[in-house]
Amino acid sequence: MTDSIMSKAATMEIPINSNGDTGTLPEDDSLEQDLQQVMVSGPNLNETSIVSGGYGGTAEGIIPTSSIKGPAVRYNAEFNKRIPVTGLGSNMHHSSSSSSMTAEEASRGVAVEKLETVKKWGLNTYKCTKQMISERFGRGSRTVDLELEAQIEVLRDTKKKYESVLRLARALTNHFYNMVQTQHALGDTFADLSQKSPELRDEFGYNAETQKLLCKNGETLLGAINFFVSSINTLVNKTMEDSLMTIKMYENARLEFDAYRSDLEELSLGPKDAVAMARIDAAQQLYQVQKDKYERLRSDVIIKLKFLEENKVKVMHKQLLLFHNAISAYFAGNQQQLEQTLKQFNIKLRPPGADKPSWLEEQ
Repeated sequence: MTDSIMSKAATMEIPINSNGDTGTLPEDDSLEQDLQQVMVSGPNLNETSIVSGGYGGTAEGIIPTSSIKGPAVRYNAEFNKRIPVTGLGSNMHHSSSSSSMTAEEASRGVAVEKLETVKKWGLNTYKCTKQMISERFGRGSRTVDLELEAQIEVLRDTKKKYESVLRLARALTNHFYNMVQTQHALGDTFADLSQKSPELRDEFGYNAETQKLLCKNGETLLGAINFFVSSINTLVNKTMEDSLMTIKMYENARLEFDAYRSDLEELSLGPKDAVAMARIDAAQQLYQVQKDKYERLRSDVIIKLKFLEENKVKVMHKQLLLFHNAISAYFAGNQQQLEQTLKQFNIKLRPPGADKPSWLEEQ
């Protein structure tokens, strides 16, 4: 029936008058009847339904369009599918909205994490400051390890004394270096006068040779003293300082431990209702964390002090023997013993004029 309508419509001519209006179509009863039949048998536009089995199927699977909500769809009767008619713009808008929401959630999470960190730091600082003030005014108790604190005090006193030795050894090096440079200049002057004063050639020559020998021995002694100063500097400013840094961490952990211990004791003396018990449990957990940290650092300090004492005795035994032998050989005028002392401790002297090591030595 539809094909007959379309064939008839295709063969009709539509006359157009001079004003552009369409002319009157000839009356065709068969065409009018076919149109009326299509209008009657077709779906009502106000009560359109989507039939899962195609047009003219059974009533099962009929979905009234009044109950469908959401984006508009186009129904394909041939494939029984609903095809969304939304364009790319809505999808792109949805994707950009999702990405912006994800970035916003991530930034919000970072901000919350930073806020929690600052909050914990502020609470910890408050507790430690309160504990420190209480200890200063004698109102708060502190954990004391008498043996360990005595060892720490000995280390600090030893470091001060070794710093004094290091300062004096550096002063001796500077003064002796200036003396060696003066001897070198004096020897050159005597040698020049020996050439220009024939009547005193031998006397100036003897003194020139003596000053050059003293200068050479002085440079050898400077090598030994510089090695002594370098070793003492390493012991004081690296080995001892490393142990003192660990001790500082231990003392901070001790202060935190006492602060959370005092907080737990104060809560334990209060009421025992549900809220108070929850706060006591939280304080107990924090106290245990600080206790473990304190005990771990205490063990580290004990081990470092033990190894530091052994290392200090070993280093100072070698350096004091070197310093004694070198000084004694120099002032005794024993050049052979002085050189033997440097060989004994594997000290290599720089050649004259080599103030800076070559690039190959630095590799």
